[in-house]
Amino acid sequence: MNKEAINQLVEKQRRFFYTGTTLDVDFRIKALKRLEGCIQSHEAQIQEALRADLGKSAFESYMCETGLVLSEITYMLKHVQAFSKEKTVRTPLVQFHSRSYVKPSPYGVVLVMSPWNYPFLLSFDPVVDAIAAGNTVVLKPSAYSPNTSRIISEIIRECFPEEFAAVVTGGREENTCLLEEHFDYIFFTGSQAVGREVMGHAAKHLTPVTLELGGKSPCIVDKNADLKLAARRIVFGKYLNCGQTCVAPDYVYCDSEIKDALIEQIKKQIKKQYGKAPLTNPNYGKIINQKHFSRICGLIDPDKVVWGGGSNADSLQIEPTVMDHVTFDDPIMQEEIFGPVMPVLTYQSLDEVIAKLNSMAHPLALYIFTNDKSAAKKVTSECGFGGGCINDTIIHLATSEMGFGGFGESGMGSYHGREGFRTFSHYKSIVDKKTWLDLPMRYQPYRKTYDKMVHRFL
Repeated sequence: MNKEAINQLVEKQRRFFYTGTTLDVDFRIKALKRLEGCIQSHEAQIQEALRADLGKSAFESYMCETGLVLSEITYMLKHVQAFSKEKTVRTPLVQFHSRSYVKPSPYGVVLVMSPWNYPFLLSFDPVVDAIAAGNTVVLKPSAYSPNTSRIISEIIRECFPEEFAAVVTGGREENTCLLEEHFDYIFFTGSQAVGREVMGHAAKHLTPVTLELGGKSPCIVDKNADLKLAARRIVFGKYLNCGQTCVAPDYVYCDSEIKDALIEQIKKQIKKQYGKAPLTNPNYGKIINQKHFSRICGLIDPDKVVWGGGSNADSLQIEPTVMDHVTFDDPIMQEEIFGPVMPVLTYQSLDEVIAKLNSMAHPLALYIFTNDKSAAKKVTSECGFGGGCINDTIIHLATSEMGFGGFGESGMGSYHGREGFRTFSHYKSIVDKKTWLDLPMRYQPYRKTYDKMVHRFL
């Protein structure tokens, strides 16, 4: 789409929104049910697209993408009626007699910009929340995952007229044209660099935004952790989707006393989960493109590799890799890895960990493995991060019962479930004042008696 076509699309959606059609909760429910049925009928094509773009297996495609989208739709279908209701709140005595209530209302025309690493999930999850809240949606999927973008476009066209929901494909030119439009809300998932651009464009129209970014998410392993279980769950979280996960453990930060034992367990788990030759494993994916493949390979220091390190430039695959003797000054610790390379660093005390983490940019996720409840409480209370797990990785994002989002440099705002509905809703505070009584004390001329009454009421 060119600039003119994008402008016409946005205006068409704005006109449709102002018809009030989306304010009807039954309309939203029917829309979500259509989307649910369409996704289910296209499950095979979705899986094929994800394999073509990222090498994902059918199992992983459903577990991490299609299934989670269907779960979010199910949750919204169950709760959208309740979420959409006005909520009466207490009215102060000074406003007697009146009713005070909060009324959720959709923002209007929403722009959703999604990334390539989980292209189906991170496109449709915010779209589901936006539709449930009563908005119209323009979705811009990533140009780096073209096969998934095509099936997304097909599904949206099958389900909805473009004045209600539409997909704009393309690259930077289309992104720029979209960001120059006046949307009522922008939801962006992607890198910090592009997030800054999105926020800058949004500021021109004072458009509210949600930014789901990333960062270097630490995985802390305490000396009294169950090392075998920790290794199993860390390997799962780190190498899922070949490390191309915004909440993947970016690096392991472990007690120096158990580092060698932990690394041995991690090596065993890599072999157990991916085999002795991971690059020939049909269920092991690939890096999205040559640019990112070269970038990740450039972060690997052969002198510090203790497992893996191999790659296949033709298939864009990199082995699950572990690096030891890494420090915070190493190149691999200067940027988010977003690939299957696990640096291992050590600490002497939890106080050292907390001080170090709080001196860095706030990560999107934090994980701690420990059997000491007080240690877990200390770290999760004193460190700044978006969300995370105790004795596991990644799974905190796979529930509609909790909001998912970043903090500080890793983003702002959250979504999923109720939080997703709230994100795409403006809550109007309304006082319905009755006409049969009008207390005179607020009007001039002011009197001493009224002064005493005001003091008492307030």
